[in-house]
Amino acid sequence: MASGKASGPSPSGEDARSGHALTAEERAEYERLRRVTGVRHRRLRRVGASVLLVLTLLLAPLAVVAAWVHDTVSDTDRYVQTVAPLASDPAVRKTVIDRLTNRVVDNIDVEAVTASLTKALADTGAPPRVVDASENLAAPLRSAVQTVVHRNVSRVIAGDAFEQVWEGANRRAHAAVLNMLTGEREGALRATGEAVELDIGSVVDQVRQRLVDQGFEKAAVIPDTDRTIALFETEQLGKAQDAMRLLDIMGTWVPVLTVALAALAVWTAPGHRVMLLVTALGIGLMMVLLLVALAVVRRVYLDGIPPGAQSTDAAAAIFDIFVRFLRESTRTLLVVSLITALSAYLYGPGRAARGVRRLARRGATAAGQALNRAGLRTGTAGRLLAEHRSWATGITIGAGALALVLWNHPTVAAVALVLALVLVVAALVAVLAAASGPAPAADEPGHAVP
Repeated sequence: MASGKASGPSPSGEDARSGHALTAEERAEYERLRRVTGVRHRRLRRVGASVLLVLTLLLAPLAVVAAWVHDTVSDTDRYVQTVAPLASDPAVRKTVIDRLTNRVVDNIDVEAVTASLTKALADTGAPPRVVDASENLAAPLRSAVQTVVHRNVSRVIAGDAFEQVWEGANRRAHAAVLNMLTGEREGALRATGEAVELDIGSVVDQVRQRLVDQGFEKAAVIPDTDRTIALFETEQLGKAQDAMRLLDIMGTWVPVLTVALAALAVWTAPGHRVMLLVTALGIGLMMVLLLVALAVVRRVYLDGIPPGAQSTDAAAAIFDIFVRFLRESTRTLLVVSLITALSAYLYGPGRAARGVRRLARRGATAAGQALNRAGLRTGTAGRLLAEHRSWATGITIGAGALALVLWNHPTVAAVALVLALVLVVAALVAVLAAASGPAPAADEPGHAVP
């Protein structure tokens, strides 16, 4: 040992080069400063992780709503899928039938028909009693007309053709409005500057061809100019298109930003597992609050309907059907959050978590030993799985998470299916690792290999 040197390595490279040995006071001061720096660093990480967590929780409901609105407004297929059940809902059908019946009956002048009948009877010399009685036929005639119209309208609305017409009408209307809001030059409804125009080119072509087919050969020279009709002009059209672009950005990037902030919060925190647990529980709580908010909005919406303006059952059905995908997405994210929180807890040092892990290991070991006794051994592959079990489990969980990310609008049932597959694969990996059998004995030194 060299004289004047510390017996242990110097904590500072500069001190090692200079050959200076730290005294007890200097080493104590060094350790104190290192602890203070470590505490300050951990405190800074906690503050940063807390800020990221708060931003994540605030953006989580907004991300779900923005994604739902984006899908409903900008995707015609999704919108049609949303409103399609309205055509088969009994309360909505009853409202449509009643309104169509009233509209048809209101356009029939029953009083004029009754007056004409009374005049005709008087002109033909009918007895005064018959003429006077005919004036009282208005109410029975209106009732009879309403019954006939109601029966025929009900047959039309209750048929499959109504659902097809409903879907086609909503698809065309949504596509037209979407093209107008996005400024695309497709479809019949277009936006040019601040004007909304209707393209009647296809109608002109059909009319011209039909006239030619019916012998009006001069119709072939109908010009192709003036194929659009200006419906109206509004200064708000530009604002509506700007709002549509903002909605498109929010619906795409707010969910991505929320996931990124959550990942940063977990990565920044000193305790990754604890922060993952807290983040998952926080997002789950926000999803519960979003479901409560939807229930409150539904109640306010139904209470705000004027008496006699609309059937309450129909209004409730319309609201429930229209927001059902939002509710479904919220419930799905709630279930995913609870599963994530439970997984983070089971990987922790808690007594219940250790008990669950111990029970799972015992079960896998017992199953692997049963396979060994049956002569089914996994050999080298099983030993590799046993040595890299954490990697195999991580890859399995990652594959399940990737499946949910790539799943188009996953539901609670989809989450349950993926979770079941992940658990089955993880259990299978554990059993195969336990069924590897004893490792081959190593060759003893000095003995030749036979």
